[in-house]
Amino acid sequence: MLLVAFFYFENEKRLYFDLAKSNMQNKVSKISSKIIFSHMTDTPFDRTKILDTNKYKISFYNEKKEKIYGNLESKIDFSKDIIKDDKKQFILIDKSTLGHLGVYYIAIEENSYFDKIKELKVNIILFFLILYSLISLIGFYLAKLFLKPIKEEREKLNNFIRDTTHELNTPITAILMSTEKENLNEKQIQRVRLSAKRVSEIYKDLIYIFLQGSDENKSTEKIYLNSLILEQLEYLEPLASKKKIKINTTLENFEYLINKDDAIRVINNLISNAIKYNKISGQINISLKNRILEISDTGIGIEEDKLKDIYRRYYRATKEQGGFGIGLNIVSHICAKYNIKIDVESKKNIGTTFFLSF
Repeated sequence: MLLVAFFYFENEKRLYFDLAKSNMQNKVSKISSKIIFSHMTDTPFDRTKILDTNKYKISFYNEKKEKIYGNLESKIDFSKDIIKDDKKQFILIDKSTLGHLGVYYIAIEENSYFDKIKELKVNIILFFLILYSLISLIGFYLAKLFLKPIKEEREKLNNFIRDTTHELNTPITAILMSTEKENLNEKQIQRVRLSAKRVSEIYKDLIYIFLQGSDENKSTEKIYLNSLILEQLEYLEPLASKKKIKINTTLENFEYLINKDDAIRVINNLISNAIKYNKISGQINISLKNRILEISDTGIGIEEDKLKDIYRRYYRATKEQGGFGIGLNIVSHICAKYNIKIDVESKKNIGTTFFLSF
């Protein structure tokens, strides 16, 4: 940027100089013409009018280089056509009068050139300071803009690690506490079973998320979804019983070509969410008919403005329950993979319903 400023200044300085020199030559040529004309026509030469200007200082010199008259006080070196004086003005020497009216030399001094150069310097410095400030502000804004997604992803990762640690800590602590005694009662065994299942679910979800791109060749088979739902309900029944949740089912026989593990992930995540975010003594209604699976609960619901984000990885619409925002992302990914349309309806403090159209 400094190099550009330097070249720009030098170029403008040269243009100013050429313009000033050209104006001085025009001025002195006119004066010389008037002197020659006055001498040739024997008419008076009005030097007062010529010297009456603030832009130039002009003096006239005889053959011996002595000043005849004029207002230029600077020392003149007549061996040069253009000279600079000590006051940083430059002077142009003209010899075109050829002795008419006793004038052999005309010296004209330009009084504004260096003021213009000084003004140009200030303007260029100001311009580049403003430009530099503007570029710095834009650079800062763009850097902030580009770093924002990285910052957001870092925050998501930190939250994910923290939430995962918390999610794993709860069931592991329950298992350790329950197994400290040698003889376990039925309630403690049930607690261990539930905690072990929770750890297993977390593990499976994490494996699916991090190996998502390497499972494209998994085998598919025709699965009876109604039977699979009943199997998963049996698996999740202890979790529902703990919250005294009643589960109602209306299931038609329905066969669909899908990988069994993927089908389990979808059903398990949706039903476990319906349990997790339900109220104590709430209800879950599961319906499978006309190629549509409907899972509704009487839970805390989701605010309308948050529904569009619930399938984003690590997004959590509520802080009221555990979880780290990957379950619905898994469901969305699997549904897209098998061309299953997923819709959701939810009302705050009333409940949520998921619709899967096969």
